[in-house]
Amino acid sequence: MNSDVQIAGDPLAVPHLMPPPAAHPATVAEFAGLARTLAADTASWAPLVRYDAASRWYHRLRTGPGYEVWLLSWVPGQGSGLHDHGRSSGVLTVLRGELTEHSGDDRRARRALGAGAQRVFAPGYVHEIVNDSLEPAVSLHVYFPGLTEMPMHRADAHCGALARTSAGTAVDSSR
Repeated sequence: MNSDVQIAGDPLAVPHLMPPPAAHPATVAEFAGLARTLAADTASWAPLVRYDAASRWYHRLRTGPGYEVWLLSWVPGQGSGLHDHGRSSGVLTVLRGELTEHSGDDRRARRALGAGAQRVFAPGYVHEIVNDSLEPAVSLHVYFPGLTEMPMHRADAHCGALARTSAGTAVDSSR
């Protein structure tokens, strides 16, 4: 089929024909904002949630330039173990239920995180997340750069100091 319409010049040079450039988070505040935006879009993540009594369930929800977003579920009693996130910084947002964070050298220090709570952490931050409640919980985790390892730690019973128990647990990004 022939057409009498001809385009002169470069049509992509006309601004209204070009899609706006994708905005990518670059600051801690922007990553926290991304997590809040995703949390508010319940329809995008709620149908994906699964609960697994044998192990924590997780699903990579999104990736972007230099970051990734994970969705996790926690049945009562499940926990992450004491760990850090290698070279990644992160934002943890509780979507449903309540989680408890134990942080640093003082494992007795506890922080209750209810739905809507956010925690921002830097590379090397050591903590443990546990579902101490009687109801399942769901959380959203944004890592930048993307999560490549999750080294486990243990607290020395004699002096309370933390020690890595592994060089770094590889993260399974295929789920």
